[in-house]
Amino acid sequence: MSHLEDEKVEVGFDLTSGYGPFLTLDDPVSGKLDDPDWTLGGTIFYDITEHVRAFSISRGRSNLFQQFPAGGASVEFNNHDRTFDPLYTGSPFYGQIIPNREIRITSGTAVQFTGWIDDWNLTYAPNGDSIAEAVATDATRLLAGRNLSASTPAAQTTGERINAILSSSDVDWSAGLRSIDIGSAQLSDYPIDANTNALNYLQQVAKTEPGNLFINKVGQITFQDRTVGPTSDSLIYLGGTGIPFSSVEVLYGSEVLYNQIVVSRLGGGTAVAVDSDSIGAYGIQNLTESDLLFDSDSQLVDLAVNYAAQYSQPEYRFNSVEVRVHKLDETDQDKMYGLEIGSICLITFTPNNIGDAITRYVEVIRVDHTATPEEHIIILGFKSLDYASLVLSDAEFGKLDTYSLSW
Repeated sequence: MSHLEDEKVEVGFDLTSGYGPFLTLDDPVSGKLDDPDWTLGGTIFYDITEHVRAFSISRGRSNLFQQFPAGGASVEFNNHDRTFDPLYTGSPFYGQIIPNREIRITSGTAVQFTGWIDDWNLTYAPNGDSIAEAVATDATRLLAGRNLSASTPAAQTTGERINAILSSSDVDWSAGLRSIDIGSAQLSDYPIDANTNALNYLQQVAKTEPGNLFINKVGQITFQDRTVGPTSDSLIYLGGTGIPFSSVEVLYGSEVLYNQIVVSRLGGGTAVAVDSDSIGAYGIQNLTESDLLFDSDSQLVDLAVNYAAQYSQPEYRFNSVEVRVHKLDETDQDKMYGLEIGSICLITFTPNNIGDAITRYVEVIRVDHTATPEEHIIILGFKSLDYASLVLSDAEFGKLDTYSLSW
């Protein structure tokens, strides 16, 4: 059995010939004008999975203090008959093998990636085993290509500022392609200089919160508020009696160890928080964040103190797990395909089956896929939830003696 049978790769081609579900006049099925399944033409997503040899997807970040980079995907197609050769007039897609075509990858019933093709790479072998590769990135690249006009924004929350920038004439981002939390940080009305890059500015807003800003699986720009706490309602169990993983990576050291925090804001002051005991034990580990957009120095102090409390001690941290999805039953496959950045998991692991099991709640910050006819592997990257915010009435994250009220 090919494990690509549960996958679907679609590309948005602008076809006006017989290769799509187009309206056919007088046809009893495809001739209905009000049927959304049949179109007059233009760009539609066309299923080309039959040509797929393999694909990979990389979304998310590996460093907690890194802004989310653009998500990417790569799809390899069989090209023995030159179907994906842009110069071959006999291709059913002739004239369509060009950059900037939309691409969508689905596993099971859940979309895993939505983006735009940047490059078509062709490899020809003397024996005819030819490959076409489509390399794509998500809508982050669209934001990176837009600059802002000079303006003075209103004092507002982080989520309000993000929506205002997205709605500006400089960006003009569809309201239907947004999933934006209101935000907890209050931002100043500090002026925005002309030609400020839209992506860089929005990432600065997210860093000020601090929150997550990324393009989700279905192509929406997503902002997750720091105070929207985790929930155990849709918890995914990994290891133990839950979904098995084939390998796990644990970090314990200075990767996220910071005991001297220095943060400053535009048009304002600087706040410093120091954990002397941690410095005495591990030496100075500095974290500096500048040009934050807070409207008060008190918010700077809160951020510095919070960072010092969270990161001044080394942490035994589950960094990633690898799951061989093709070996799971359909129920567990659907759970894995449903994961998104921000999803919550409980990991249970007994190293070498010696001693007591180690359990940790984690938040997904990275999702990578590799799929071939033989296997489908998902690698999840995590941040720890040891310092998660209290969520009232939640079975796990509502425990007063374990979690604290958000700052």
